[in-house]
Amino acid sequence: MCDSILTKKCSKYSAACCDKCYKKIKFIEQPYCYSCGKPLLKEEQEYCSDCTKLRKSFLNNRSLLLYNDKMQESLLRFKFHNRREYALFYADELVKRYGKQILSWNVDGLIPVPVHREKYIQRGYNQAELIAKEIGRYLKLPVYENRLLRYSNTRAQKELNPAERLKNLEKAFRFEENGVKLDKIVLIDDIYTTGATMEACSRALNKAGVDTVYGITVAIGQGY
Repeated sequence: MCDSILTKKCSKYSAACCDKCYKKIKFIEQPYCYSCGKPLLKEEQEYCSDCTKLRKSFLNNRSLLLYNDKMQESLLRFKFHNRREYALFYADELVKRYGKQILSWNVDGLIPVPVHREKYIQRGYNQAELIAKEIGRYLKLPVYENRLLRYSNTRAQKELNPAERLKNLEKAFRFEENGVKLDKIVLIDDIYTTGATMEACSRALNKAGVDTVYGITVAIGQGY
């Protein structure tokens, strides 16, 4: 992300991005994949090569920023170094770009991608939940942070190839019924790389009776 956040020169969201740093942010622009939202190299493309080969269980995902070196460092600080205030910046920018679209989906609410209890205890928070709560506050949408749970503390996804990532997450997520029927929801997460996490979560939600799943993520990799 911008150097000000990476170097911690900006302490809170109110000063998170000066004009100089804001210009360095690589926002996702068209063309991007209609399904997963990855930026594409050719205007005539509608889907990335991955989505052409395999239909996703979620309907659409939209992302804010390209997952490059700057974003990798920014998200590492956000996830592992207690930089919780980053959620305010991410959510604000997501709402600016996709707020109207999220509301047009007419969803029942937002569900953050969960982390395993052990990781939650280590970090003290779920980064996706922080973002979801800020988006929910802006758009006045409910956030169901305890409906989708992660029961398996799986291997780190970065160690695996795309096929292994999805297999690694099989049966890792479970949707908890609590009497409130959800038909359409938005999954919120920080990173979309191969899409294995969103796919596994969507399958768990579909299996539990959620008809339509959308996705909103902070950063995403390049599509081809």
